[in-house]
Amino acid sequence: MKLTPMQTRLSVVPFLLFLMLSCSPKSENTSQVKSQDDVPQKNNISVSPFGKLQDGTSVSMYTLKNGKGATMKVINYGGIIVSLEVPDKDGKAIDVVLGYDSLEAYEERNPFFGALVGRYGNRIGKGRFTLDGKTYDLVKNNNGNHLHGGTKGFDKVVWNIQEAPSDEGAALKLTYLSKDMEEGYPGNLNVEVIYTLTNDNTIKFDYKATTDKKTIVNLTQHTYFNLNGGKTDILSHELVLHADKFIPVDESLIPTGEIRSVENTPLDFRKPTKIGERINAGHEQIKFGRGYDHTWVLNGQGMKLAAEVYEPASGIEMTVHTAEPGVQFYSGNFLDGSLTGKNNVRYNQRTGFCLETQHFPDSPNKSNFPSVVLEPGQTYSTQTTYKFAVRK
Repeated sequence: MKLTPMQTRLSVVPFLLFLMLSCSPKSENTSQVKSQDDVPQKNNISVSPFGKLQDGTSVSMYTLKNGKGATMKVINYGGIIVSLEVPDKDGKAIDVVLGYDSLEAYEERNPFFGALVGRYGNRIGKGRFTLDGKTYDLVKNNNGNHLHGGTKGFDKVVWNIQEAPSDEGAALKLTYLSKDMEEGYPGNLNVEVIYTLTNDNTIKFDYKATTDKKTIVNLTQHTYFNLNGGKTDILSHELVLHADKFIPVDESLIPTGEIRSVENTPLDFRKPTKIGERINAGHEQIKFGRGYDHTWVLNGQGMKLAAEVYEPASGIEMTVHTAEPGVQFYSGNFLDGSLTGKNNVRYNQRTGFCLETQHFPDSPNKSNFPSVVLEPGQTYSTQTTYKFAVRK
């Protein structure tokens, strides 16, 4: 039977109603609910002025935020981390790094608070090393030795900074050209360091460098941490170092060349131990460093667990992974109360600690230590991460 146009239109209506009902939202029993981890995290980077250096150079501060309550502030002078806020056990944001409120303080007297260190992190004995039969004399800035790159190391230069693309969080790319013979080092060294504040409250450092002349390089980050926000010293922090051996030093803190077991010494942190438990021990190495200021030889190869730190008062724990063979644990022994930091807090002895991942001190003069030589055509590349969480 042939339908009229009107009949055809009426017959289509029930079918359309069926389609509409079929495509309508399902009941709550079949709906999909996104968990908090499925929701995209909001990351952002903002820039603001941080003052001018004595030579008139303007310095900027970069504020990185994620969606998990963490905020990191970085300035392009020295690549310095000015502050790092992470949630404590009560959900309150705690600034866990030492530093200053003003650029003037960083320029005038900074014991490497928050700084990017190079060309060579740690000490080189007598400020001298030899490559291919040629001796290079470096700036001597630490009791006749060379420390952390010299009088004007990477901690005292202005870095170029730009936002870096990252799927992990908010990231900055810092670049600097260290010119041939700067502070006595051979070769034009192109350096790139990426700082990332990830969505799981990890700060990640990716280091790269290339040179046009055979040279040495050993980069690190020198942030002083206090997981209780500087309210107390760090002696109640519980520390684990995943290292069976350490590097003994002489009275000037230059390695003797020996690699020694931590067994039966106050430098054994293979189990959780309060930093203050043995820090005043009569052991020779403790006396030389006025506490801990040594390199531990990390167990394992490649990217590995280096250290864990926990502060019971705040509930905050920090976990360190690195591709470096060593970590320098410094317990803030030379802070003496003469420095006043952020929020007018006086930094007394052992107000902060450092875990500087790196190759070994004085490696250019110790043939049994891993090499720090970089040649043209090679790329220096390494990574370190510091993850913050609340212990349940």
